[in-house]
Amino acid sequence: MSSQNSLRAFAGAVAIVTGGASGIGRALAEALARRGAAVVLADLQDDLASEVVARIHSAGGQATATHVDVRDFEAIEQLIQDTWKEHGRLDYLFNNAGIGVVGPVQEFELEDWYRVIDVNLRGVVNGVHAAYPLMLRQGFGHIVNTASMAGLMPAPSTVSYAASKFAVVGLSTSLRCEAATAGVRVSVLCPGVIRTPALDQGGKYGKVLPPAPPELQRRHWERLHPMAPERFAEEALRAIKKNRAIIVVPSWWKISWWLNRLSPSLGLFLSRTDYERSMRELENYRPGSAKR
Repeated sequence: MSSQNSLRAFAGAVAIVTGGASGIGRALAEALARRGAAVVLADLQDDLASEVVARIHSAGGQATATHVDVRDFEAIEQLIQDTWKEHGRLDYLFNNAGIGVVGPVQEFELEDWYRVIDVNLRGVVNGVHAAYPLMLRQGFGHIVNTASMAGLMPAPSTVSYAASKFAVVGLSTSLRCEAATAGVRVSVLCPGVIRTPALDQGGKYGKVLPPAPPELQRRHWERLHPMAPERFAEEALRAIKKNRAIIVVPSWWKISWWLNRLSPSLGLFLSRTDYERSMRELENYRPGSAKR
């Protein structure tokens, strides 16, 4: 089969990255461009997306940016169709856009649940529904959905996020089985803690409930040794090239995943213990606390 009718990895490929203006999406877009792919960044943050495109161009790469809300199926479908018309192919769709609401469930408004599920799950569904039929027709393609370690193990204090990411893992692994005989690949990224804007008060579109002091948030995340997004992208693309099904990066998070699979009760106990410690720390930082 000629390269015109087969998946390219990655030189000469065409890739769409949703949430491509910052964090993991930005790092993936830049890494893809360095490997010779033509990248389309889809994001709501137009200025940031334009900055990423400019950096890619200055390094000799190919990239364009477009304003897209992944919750809008018609916009996603138009993006897919426009990309195919422009390039005559679509090798990769990275359904990467996501948000999180952090905090105990009793602090949630119903709208918090809906926002997380709409972006993290419905956004992936929209991307798959628009791109998968096209990939079936062209006979190749690779759909890469961004989930999380919170989609593989308990994640108290991010319950809505975990619900959406467990769903993304299930969607991805199940679709992978269906798509394999048609020549279409499906992988799911399950990042551990990556040093992205989401670590700062939940990022631009996220939320922390109740608001936690930045110092406390930094202390919590630094305990988990965040990985630089650029390093994450390099390791993720190596695994994508090998067509891995579930991609866990950083690799040391596989220990937690395996532990939860081996002993779910132990995994639940450790997650509960960590959550209770975090809640005690937060209580100590509340106004009027004598322990602060």
